[in-house]
Amino acid sequence: MSTLLEKALEKVTALPQDEQDAIASQILASLADEDAWKKRFAEKRDVIRRMAREALEEDERGETLLLDDLL
Repeated sequence: MSTLLEKALEKVTALPQDEQDAIASQILASLADEDAWKKRFAEKRDVIRRMAREALEEDERGETLLLDDLL
């Protein structure tokens, strides 16, 4: 366990039970969300590669604009 996580858990254990549960729920939800994103990206790896290739080709042809020009 990292030092930072140990420090955070030390502080959390000093809180009332309901606050500990709320923080634990947030952490678990965040971890579940991260797992879901990883799974979605893994399933779409070929699509993402194709889109990246297309974007690079468009840029090479001069068909893209700088982000600063759009804002």
